[in-house]
Formats: sequence, C-alpha cells, structure tokens
Amino acid sequence: MSDAESQRLAEDAQRQQRWKLWGTYLSERQWGTVREDYSDDGDVWKSFPHDQARSRAYRWGEDGLLGFTDEHCRLCFAPALWNGVDPILKERLFGLTGPEGNHGEDVKELYYYLDATPTHSYCKALYRYPKVAYPYAQLIAENHRRDRTQPEFELLDSGVIDQGYFDLVVEYAKAAPDDILIKLTLHNRSAAAATIHLLPTLWFRNTWSWGEIEEESTARPRISLDGEGVLASHATLGDYRLRVEGADADARWLFTENETNVERLYEVANTQPYVKDAFHAAVVEEQQSATNPANEGTKAALHCRFEIPANDTITLRLRLTHSAMQSVRFESKGVGEDFNAVIAQRIAEADAFYAANIEAVLEPDQRGIARAAYAGLLWSKQYYNLVQTRWAAGDPTEPSPPLEHTERNLAWAHLYTRDVLSMPDKWEFPYFCSWDMAFHCVSLSRVDVALSQHQLLLLLREWYMHRNGQLPAYEFNFSDVNPPVHPWAIWRVYRLPAAGEKPDRAFLERGFQKLLLNFTWWVNREDAGGNDLFSGGFLGLDNIGVFDRSKPLPTGGRLLQADGTAWMAFYCIHMLSMALELASEDLVYEDLASKFLDHFDAITHAMNNIGGSGLWDEQDGFYYDRLQLGDSSTPLRVRSIIGFIPMFASTIIKQESIAQFSGFVRRAQWDAKYRPLLAHHIVSMDDDRSDSLLTLPPRERLERMFLRLFDEDEFLSPFGIRSLSKVHRDHPYVYHANGSDYSVNYEPGEGTTGMFGGNSNWRGPIWFPINYLILESLRVYHRFWGDQFKVEFPTRSGNWVTLGEAARQLAHRLQSIFLPDASGRRPCHGEESRYASEPDWKDLLLFNEYYHADSGRGCGASHQTGWTALIADLMNLEARWSDGGN
Repeated sequence: MSDAESQRLAEDAQRQQRWKLWGTYLSERQWGTVREDYSDDGDVWKSFPHDQARSRAYRWGEDGLLGFTDEHCRLCFAPALWNGVDPILKERLFGLTGPEGNHGEDVKELYYYLDATPTHSYCKALYRYPKVAYPYAQLIAENHRRDRTQPEFELLDSGVIDQGYFDLVVEYAKAAPDDILIKLTLHNRSAAAATIHLLPTLWFRNTWSWGEIEEESTARPRISLDGEGVLASHATLGDYRLRVEGADADARWLFTENETNVERLYEVANTQPYVKDAFHAAVVEEQQSATNPANEGTKAALHCRFEIPANDTITLRLRLTHSAMQSVRFESKGVGEDFNAVIAQRIAEADAFYAANIEAVLEPDQRGIARAAYAGLLWSKQYYNLVQTRWAAGDPTEPSPPLEHTERNLAWAHLYTRDVLSMPDKWEFPYFCSWDMAFHCVSLSRVDVALSQHQLLLLLREWYMHRNGQLPAYEFNFSDVNPPVHPWAIWRVYRLPAAGEKPDRAFLERGFQKLLLNFTWWVNREDAGGNDLFSGGFLGLDNIGVFDRSKPLPTGGRLLQADGTAWMAFYCIHMLSMALELASEDLVYEDLASKFLDHFDAITHAMNNIGGSGLWDEQDGFYYDRLQLGDSSTPLRVRSIIGFIPMFASTIIKQESIAQFSGFVRRAQWDAKYRPLLAHHIVSMDDDRSDSLLTLPPRERLERMFLRLFDEDEFLSPFGIRSLSKVHRDHPYVYHANGSDYSVNYEPGEGTTGMFGGNSNWRGPIWFPINYLILESLRVYHRFWGDQFKVEFPTRSGNWVTLGEAARQLAHRLQSIFLPDASGRRPCHGEESRYASEPDWKDLLLFNEYYHADSGRGCGASHQTGWTALIADLMNLEARWSDGGN
C-alpha cells in the first residue's frame, strides 16, 4: 500500500477520510426511466421524453454531461455547451428512445471515459461537440426509416463532425475529500476560429417539491452570488463555495430554480417565474428575464462565451470547496496557486496506482486497454434512488397515479434504494442489473476490493433482497430472474485479497448466510416439478431461445432449461466451496458443505439422465432445453451457449482442504458407494493423487462439447465464442406450434427481433461474461487433467493443445477485439476509419455491450463497460498464466 491512491482507499474504508463522498455519480440519463414514469401504460419513453428533460424537475435523481455529485446526489456539477446554432442548450446526452431506434434505445453522442481512480481523486473524460447544428431531427428520421436488418444511423454518419467540432475535456481532482478541482479544456478542432458558449453549472437536486421529508431537513437549499463565485448552502451537506478562473470578461452568473416549467409542458401558469430551463431560455432564446436578477436560486451557471482560434485551446479552472475546509489556502477570488500542482500530482498518483495494479509484463497497448476499461467501470458508478412505496403511491403534491402504475413491481414494496451503485451503462442502462453487477465486482476487486464487497453484499441486504429470498433483477421488472452468479462473484472476490492481506472471512460469511435464503428461493420457486430440473425463465439471455422466456409459453407446458439447471449446479459448487472455507474455523458449516454436495449430486444426475428426462442429447452430443408437455418432452435443438453453461459447474476439491472434515468425507464416500449414479461426477485422478474434480458434464461429454466449442464453423469466432452456432445461419431452427412458427437463426451483430425492446441480441454475437466463464472452466479442467486432456484448436486443424493453451488462445481472440492491427485499426470500431487514422481519435476506446461475431465490431450499448471491463481482468490474469493454468 505504498502508493497514494491505495492509501486513500484504506482511509475511506476505515472512515478516517471520506474520499468517496464525491464522485462521478451523476447519471447520463434520468429521463425515460421507470423511476420517473407515472403513466397508466408504463411507457417510460413517452411519459418523460428528452424534450421534457430540460424543463421538468426530476423526482428521483439527476442527470448531466460528464458530471460530479456527492454520494446522495444533493449538489451536482456539470458543464453545459452551446455552439450558437443548436436549438437546445447541451446540458445532457441525447439519444433515441426504444421505439425510435431501429435497434432499440441508442445514445447518439461522442463521449469517452479516459481515466479514473477508485476514490475519484482524479477523473478525466471527453465530450465531442459539433460546430454546426446538432442533427436531432436527422438522427430520429433516418433511424425511423431504417428497419432492423439495417445498421444504426450514428452521429458520425450524419456528416456534422466532418464540418469541425469542439473537444471538451473534463477533469476532476481532489485536493481533499471535500475540495474538488475542476478543469474544463475546450479545443477547437477545425481550421477556422469558432465561438462556443460554456456554462459550468451547479445545482441542487429537487427534494422539496414532493410534499414529504426526504432529507434530514425540509429547508430548501440555496445558491447565491458570493463575490466572483457562488455559495451553495444545504442543511445536511453544508456550505460549498465554487470559484472560477479563466472566464471571459463578459461572463456572468445566471440563477434559477430547479423546478418544472409547467407553463411550457402543461400550459399552466408557473407559480414563480424562474424554472429549470431558464438557462436554455436565456442563452439560446436570449430571454434575459428568464433568470433571477436577485442572483440566487437552486441552480446557477456561469455563462462564458469564448472565441477560440483555429486549432487552439482555452481552459476554465474551477474549485468547489467546503467552507469548513481549513487545509486549503487560496484567495477568495481565485482557485489557488496550488491548482495546477494538485492536478499534476493526482495524475502522477493515478499512473502509480495503475502501474501497481496492471501487470507490468503487459504490452503498452494492453495496459492502455485495461486502464480505459477501469476508467469506464469507475465512471459508471451512479447514485440510484427509488423508494418503491412512495413511487407506487405517488407524491402528495401531485395527482394520484393511475391504478396501472401501482401494479408495476407490486411485490417489491420493501425496496428502498439511495445508494451509489455500479451501473451497466449510465445512458442506455441507468439502473442496476443484478447479474451484471456480479461481473462488475469481479473486475472492480482488482482496483477497489472494498467497493466490490460492498456492492455484492448490498443486493443481499433486506432493503433489496425480497423476504422470500429473491434478488431484484432490474427496475423494469424486479421479479424477473437473472442467472445466480452472485455466489461465484462473492467467492472470486473473497479469494482476491490485496497483496499482503488475509481474505475477509466476515465478508464471506455475511454473503454465504444471505445466499442460503436466495438458494432456497430458487429451489422452491424455480424447480416446479421437484425433479431438480429448473425453469428459471428470462435468465438475462434475452432472445436466445425459441420463445420469450419472460412470458408464459405459447405452447403451454413447461420449459426445462439447460442454462437454468446448470446455473443451479454452478450455484451449488460455489456454496460448497464457501462452506468448506468457513468450516475451517467453524465446523458448523461442514454439514452445509455436505448439503450442497448432495444437491449438486441430484442436479447433475437429473441433467445427465440418459434415456430419461435429462437434458443431454446423445444424438448431437449437446445439452438442450426441453419442452415438457404433459408426460412427454421434446428437445429444442438450438445450439447456443446455453449448452456450454453446464461446464461452468466444475471445481477441484483439494485433499488437504477436506482432510480435517471427517463428516464431509464420510458422506461423500457413502454417496460413492451406495448412490454411484448420483456420484459419478466426482472424478479422481489416480491413487497417487487424491484431489477430486466435481464436474457436471463427464469427460466423454466434454470431449464432444469441445468439438463444437472450438469449431470455427460453429462457435469459435476470430474474436471469441459466439452465443449461437454459426450452423444456424444456413439452417435456422424452427418450431411449429398452434399454426405459428418460432424460429432462431444466426445473427452475429444487432438483432432483427423486437423482443426485449430490440436492443439486445444473444443469437450470435460475442458476450464477455459468458466467454469469461468459459475461460475459467477450461482452466479448472486443465488444472486437473493437465497434459492428459488435449483438444484440437480449432477443430479439424490438427493442432492439438492442452485446455490451458486453448484458454490462452481464446483469450487472445477476445483481446484482439480492442488491439490495433498494423494499420492502427481496432475491430471494436468497425469500419469507422477515424479511429485508425486521425491522431485525435486513435487512442479513444469504447466498451460495448457485445461484439459482432464475424467482425469484432462493437454492438448494443456503446458505454456498457460494466461486464465488458472483464477484458482488463482477463489481461491481468493472462499475464500470470502458464500452461499449468495458474
């Protein structure tokens, strides 16, 4: 813990200094969310569209442009821009709603998260803004014209960037936990001088308009002129001063209230004249009366107008400081002589932190990719606020919501969230998703183990987890079912302590105890037939199956899911591992280890039952879902990654780990002797080696599965493992029922179905979380069998390698998505040449939701660094891999 950032992390974890009090916790989109929807039809996009966002106060959060806020989103800061011709002041990111986009919701901006430290002691991001009018109408019209078989029409396709653009680089640095330095740098990226309006904006989230006590005090906060800066006063946050240097001579402070402009939206007279969209009115529409001449309100901005010469730069420096700060010494009219030195120091400290946390043996390009992935992951932490009972009942000062509104998430009245959470994407998915978060935390544990532990335990707390043991899925439907990857993530994070530190047993025990409740919910609710074959439903894989698994089957009957059942075996082996670890200090847990071994036995037997109701198909050598109608069941022969999820349920039990547990050993031996059919999944190497392998698929079935996994005509892509076999390109799977055809065909990029909003596709592309778990499984098998188990990689190539080497080569394919080739082209950027040829573009990276299986192009959400940040963890791991798979 020699570097400064690690020391800050330790101080924050021990509550010595609250270094995480402030951070990039401001959402990139609050409009169009379930939280802000009070409609009768649940159409979140229509009930709160982008056009209302500048005028309508949010109820449950805030959004801004690459902003900064405190952990409870009380006081917010973000820059706003105007190029002199746009119809709207650029205060937030624009994108298409789900119905507007030909592939679902889609942010239509150019922005990049460049750097971040875990305590947000230093953060850097870039926003790219056209010099000419932003093409709002063109983006909507052209994407509306295109169908789902055509590519999305992006901002770069519109031609406006070719006419010149501004780069706004936003940097935040902390001199102390409540002393924040803000550097806004504007570059004119064109051959002619250009005018730009910059409005650094400070405002309070509206907590006073809803007729209830939401903070510790009902007092309305205020922002007022304070010399050449402003003073922001809040009952619980305290007083903060914002100072500025570098503004133009004519710059002036504007003030208004963060309250809805009901006159514009509803043609009802405003109760007072100063409303949320006043800065838009004052700057874009030149309505000087829109802002408060008394120089006070709950929202303030310094209106600066800069004429920037061709290819030149201007810088605005700001400092937001708690008035009680004694350690900061600077003049009241300036930002302090130490401003530049502090920023330079924080950059150097960020470099030192990542030098210590990214493997030194990695190539520079690999290190850059890993650091960018961590930056996006850390920028995507967001304040999330939803009190379900209040939301359902509506607000006392507003009309009661319709009955239909109260029915959404009706069973989750206990949900009470006011936390900073790791989000998949702060624009396209600005809400938590439980299985996404598990993968986030595995990556986060490399740079901030305390945060990853906190996030994992948080969803298990009583204000998130249902009393019946279910975890909330995501805000559109908390009752939907995500894969149970939480136990895997807890076990992984537990086993990755900081250098020189012991694993956190208390963390493991707290997680294990709550997971017992969740496991029981799964067994009681998702094994309806009581036969250890599970029907989990949605399971996060969206449109991967023949039917929409979130809805009742159109055929009736029951779907016996290969993934749902395999996930439960996966659940068992991690609960077993945790129980054995906890039993090393408390033998009470030994019985639970036996319980989970027994349950793993039962699930494995049920899934592998040859000639019975199992899910293995001997004809194809693959695991399939089965449709059960009455007493008969039919395999749904869709070759998808669902068929490989059984291999995730594998682990090695070391003899020295269980030697002390006589009861556990005797029970396992009893099973082997008296229930051999249930215990056939326990594999021992030989008499000289007493380690055992627990595996759902037996070796002979693994060999057949690997033939397909490593077949370039099926699952093996140049960029990883496809989510659907390429064989379905020429041979779609079709199921006939009740006069209708239900089909699945290979789609390597964006999906052509409108299922789940049309913004997600599991019918071919590369998905990082599944690839990551496949790699982990290959390494487990390799550690056990070593050179005794080799595969052709690729199939039919004649190149026989160990499973460890296969994992390494697969990892290389995944990395190649982001690595530049000899011409500088990165597959993730598709055919966009700017990223390969132009200096201001070539080092910029995006981390998408998923990747085109044939080209490597990024698809889906463009900033879903969340689980795609696994690429950083993968690079760190590979740097330490040997052929031994360690």
